[in-house]
Amino acid sequence: MVMPYHQVNVLTGVKGCTVIEDAAKYAEIIKKAKRPLLVLGPLLTGNPFGDKILLEYALAIAAAGNIPTVATANIRGKMLEMGATPDSEYDVIEIINSLKKPDWPGVRNEGNHDLVMFFGIRSDLGNQGLSTLKHFAPHLKTMTMCKYVFPHANYSLPNIRKDEKWKSFLEELITKLKEEE
Repeated sequence: MVMPYHQVNVLTGVKGCTVIEDAAKYAEIIKKAKRPLLVLGPLLTGNPFGDKILLEYALAIAAAGNIPTVATANIRGKMLEMGATPDSEYDVIEIINSLKKPDWPGVRNEGNHDLVMFFGIRSDLGNQGLSTLKHFAPHLKTMTMCKYVFPHANYSLPNIRKDEKWKSFLEELITKLKEEE
């Protein structure tokens, strides 16, 4: 059989995400980044684990890795209630458009970010934003922290059916980020 010249019906393009299940590998990628960024979405106000809301895990990840945060939607108010202040506040589309520009100064005016992590963004909006960055921001890598595969990210978690497994991943990630090299 002869292969067609163009691939057809490929929804995510020919370049898909690398699915990573190991929190240590995620931490290693984050630690290698010179200027990582954590974009926090509105789904972080939920508490699928029962004890803490997801925003608490996100803030622990940011603190453990000294990662600046961008609050989107209603997250800024919730962060302030919890005693945390975001480094910046953007609409999801605004932050994606800013990240596309290689000369953007970043949220701390230290230069554009080289690794952008998304956590708590709706999957449809997240996939479209990640597709935009995949095609128009070759200067950065993208990563997701949600329990679903985001095919347009560079690094994504697999589809995780059990919340306990996701909770375990997040807790191990925080522990690994705190470890000195």
